[in-house]
Amino acid sequence: MDVDTDRLNAFMGKMITEVGAAMNASLVLLGDKLGLYRALAAKGPMNSAELASATGTTERYVREWLSSQAASGYVEYDSASGKFSMLPEQAMALADPDSPVFLGAVGNVIAAAFLDEPKITDAFKSGKGVGWNRRSECLFCGTARFFRTGYMHHLVQEWLPALDGVVDKLKRGAKVADVGCGHGVSTRLMAEAFPNSRFYGFDYHEGSIEAARKAAAEAKLGDRVSFAVHSAKTYPAEGYDLVCFFDCLHDMGDPVGAISHVRQTMAKDGTCMLVEPFAGDRLEDNLNPVGRVYYAASTMICTPASLDQEVGLALGAQAGEARLRKVASEGGLSRFRRAAETPFNLILEARI
Repeated sequence: MDVDTDRLNAFMGKMITEVGAAMNASLVLLGDKLGLYRALAAKGPMNSAELASATGTTERYVREWLSSQAASGYVEYDSASGKFSMLPEQAMALADPDSPVFLGAVGNVIAAAFLDEPKITDAFKSGKGVGWNRRSECLFCGTARFFRTGYMHHLVQEWLPALDGVVDKLKRGAKVADVGCGHGVSTRLMAEAFPNSRFYGFDYHEGSIEAARKAAAEAKLGDRVSFAVHSAKTYPAEGYDLVCFFDCLHDMGDPVGAISHVRQTMAKDGTCMLVEPFAGDRLEDNLNPVGRVYYAASTMICTPASLDQEVGLALGAQAGEARLRKVASEGGLSRFRRAAETPFNLILEARI
């Protein structure tokens, strides 16, 4: 092969940047867990001894951590004072869990991907799936925290109002099913916003349902919210006014069967809301930073989860709107439209 030196050097520079990002993912997780970002954002500028004292950690470790964060551009370093600080934009991304751009939770998801790599490597060879019941526990809490950011800032404010007539029903009092609810973040947010309605969260992973029940009890939502272990094809029919799938339909082995079950459980004038990762319909449409994240997550998490279940359709996290419309149509929902979108999500409305 004829090697172009300029292209080689550019690619090696890219790879060094990638290695640095990969190594620092563990340090983002560490900084989030130990409250290092939060303390630095709240009390900085600080040197390593001051940050260690403020967080109950050891100065020598904190010194090395701060150096790596400064080299990454995640925090600022002032050589004159020898102190570190965070710009408001850095703090929004790494120190404030309620920020609309918070990314501090990704460390848990990335850690789970590495911890479970041997299982995924074996699955590449066997073609079998890797179910959620076989994943590292931090994947569940990391997934819940990662998606919480989008749900907290868009679900009640934008996505539900984009659905035809749904908010009026919720204000009056409606029945809502949150299918594949995980830790119940989306369920709780809706219940807090619409006290006259009843919300039912369903997930086939028992550990997630236990976490959802605990969080709902801590939020003191009473009987407005309940959670039960059910798959997307077995949750009870209650004539729901709204059935929601938040970033989970593509993880299901039989999404067509899940949509078919919606027909049996939803009121005749009910609405099905599908929230899915943002994607174009062609591979070339998704060769961008957002698609890169979702294809990686799909390889390590979503596709193995689907292949572990019956049918194993394996839509993947970048299925695209056309494929989702096809699934909804095959499941028996005939009216379908894009209701809203964000850089990370498509919000699709479907009806019988």
